Amino acid sequence: MEQLLRVQNFTVSRDGVAAGEDQSLERPFGTRIDPRELFTWAGATASWPNRTDPGGSRGLDDYFTRDFGHHIGAEIMGRNKFGPQRGPWQDHEWQGWWGEEPPFHTPVFVLTHHERPSFTLSDTTFHFVNADPATVLAQAREAAQGKDVRLGGGVSTIREFLDADLVDTLHVVVAPVEVGSGLRLWDSPDDLRDRFHLEVVPSPSGVTHHVFWRR
Repeated sequence: MEQLLRVQNFTVSRDGVAAGEDQSLERPFGTRIDPRELFTWAGATASWPNRTDPGGSRGLDDYFTRDFGHHIGAEIMGRNKFGPQRGPWQDHEWQGWWGEEPPFHTPVFVLTHHERPSFTLSDTTFHFVNADPATVLAQAREAAQGKDVRLGGGVSTIREFLDADLVDTLHVVVAPVEVGSGLRLWDSPDDLRDRFHLEVVPSPSGVTHHVFWRR
C-alpha cells in the first residue's frame, strides 16, 4: 500500500493566514492571531484530546479531530512549529512547545538548518534534519513503517512540500475570521486546483473543511 504524505486539520483564516508575524514563546502564533479564534472548532469536539469535561460536539468536526492520528507513523514539521528559537540553538534544555507528552506519538522530523541531537519525550522522538523535502520524506517514510506521514506545518513547510509536488492529500480548515497579514497558505483554495481535486464542506460550527486529493 502506498504511503501518503497528508496535511491534516491545518487551520487558516478566511484570508488564508495560519500564523501572524513575530512569533515568540509567549505568542506561538505571532501577533494579530488569537489561536482560540482559529481552533475553537476542534476544541469543542468530543474527541479533542485535551478535553477535561464530558460532552463535546459530534459530527463532521469531531470526525476530523478523531482522525488526526489514524494510520500516521511519522510527522514532518518546520522549525517554527517546534519552537520560537532562530539561528543556532542557544538552549538545548528547552525541548519545544509541546510539553512532556507531545501529541504526536510518532517520530517527528524537524526541518532546520541547524541540526542538534535527537531526543525523546514520552512516545515521541524528535529528529532535526537539514535536507531537501524529498530526502526528509524518505526518512520519515522509513520511520513510519508502512503507515502514512503527516506534514504538520507551518505554512512555509507545507508550501515547500507543495512546490516539490510531494503532498498527496490536504485537509485545510477555514475559520470565519480575517487576519489581514501574516504567513499565508494561499490567496484562494482554487490556487491548488491544477493538481488536486477539491471538495468544500461547511460545518455547523462556522468553519469550512477543504479536502484536497491528487488528480
